[in-house]
Amino acid sequence: MNAVFRILGPAVIFSVAVFLQAVNTFGQNIQVNPTGVNVNSQGSTVVFLTFGSLLSTQVPAEGCWCGELVSAAPNIGFTCNPARIFGCLPSRFNLSTRSGIGSRGLTDIMSIPPSVARRAYQAAVDGDTSSFFYVRRFINTAGGPDEFVNVTCRMSGGGPRSPFALTDVKLSFAVDKPIMLLKVDEKVPPVQAVIAYNGTGRLKGRWEVVLPGEDPPTETDLLTEATLPIEERARQRRYTQLSTFNVFLAPDGKYTLPGPDVSRLPNSVSGEYLLLLRIEASDEKEGDSNLAAVGVGLGVVHSGAVSGFPLPVLRYYIGSGPDAQLTNDLTLLLPADRVFLSVAETLEFSWSEIPAADFYRLEIVDMSGRGLLSAVLVPGKEFYRAPPWLNEKVGAGNVRWRVIALDRAGKTMSESKWRDLRLTQIK
Repeated sequence: MNAVFRILGPAVIFSVAVFLQAVNTFGQNIQVNPTGVNVNSQGSTVVFLTFGSLLSTQVPAEGCWCGELVSAAPNIGFTCNPARIFGCLPSRFNLSTRSGIGSRGLTDIMSIPPSVARRAYQAAVDGDTSSFFYVRRFINTAGGPDEFVNVTCRMSGGGPRSPFALTDVKLSFAVDKPIMLLKVDEKVPPVQAVIAYNGTGRLKGRWEVVLPGEDPPTETDLLTEATLPIEERARQRRYTQLSTFNVFLAPDGKYTLPGPDVSRLPNSVSGEYLLLLRIEASDEKEGDSNLAAVGVGLGVVHSGAVSGFPLPVLRYYIGSGPDAQLTNDLTLLLPADRVFLSVAETLEFSWSEIPAADFYRLEIVDMSGRGLLSAVLVPGKEFYRAPPWLNEKVGAGNVRWRVIALDRAGKTMSESKWRDLRLTQIK
């Protein structure tokens, strides 16, 4: 090294050092907020992150957790030491979305699995530091270097200083039935939601119901409001509101939320009903993300009650009449009676199970009774997806359908009432 210093001179050596540093930092535009968070060392954690100053050619790739960072040269930033990786973000939990001014930002929901927390905790027990890192890689599709951005995860007990986040939600009826089949005007059993969470804050939201024939919610509609970028939150589809709630959750980790008043649950029309738990974003500083700090907006995004998954849906079905014998009679579920469907949609039919049935026969006819399709199906799924040619055959018109349960000899055990549906050109 001394020989090299004498040959090249101090000025040249300094220039080389500056060049090598520039290789690792050139173009390092991406920022993240928050840069560090407290996470639960004994379970899962969910955190709302905002990345900013992305180029239009930069797209997010994998996100991983590790106990040590190393230089990413010749790429930009610092990446995980391959020998110290605790795990990577499962693709099913990847909820990252472009956001902010000019779409130069990225909303990323960091969902730390319990397995990662356990490995980080065990490493700390073995003498490592009590913090670890989340590293998100961004690929430059224009051929430039990849960029790595990291967030420090400080292990804690998941209490008041951790972001308020939902880690699990279970909806259930008070009655233990796999499928809730009811007669028309029969009262729907009470409902509850068992919620596991980190941190502490106000749980605000509402109960809504999707009526038969209405378009079902998308996966985005089922996310908590705090999981979405701020500009997307007002765009979630809304349905018939049953009741609201606003309760403070102490840092206990679990809460049972009572459902809406059962007298408000609709039950007078046959069909499938979807009961939705809608959670609104609440002010909670531990999970705040500062948009101005990363150059993609003004102010702070409140993300109290963020979650890394769509909330579950509770279904119940109302039979075709008060005389329906739910233990023996076959009840049609979907499509609802007299519903309008687009000719561009794939027709899907479902019905209730008859435990003793050996076969089901689905019959579809036109309004004159002429057969259009007949399918014999084995028990198990109680579901049939019609072939595309049926839509072409029907065009824009009305059809009727029913399902018949048969025994092994082909004798009718039970049959549903007919239902009508109309195919339209409207998409």
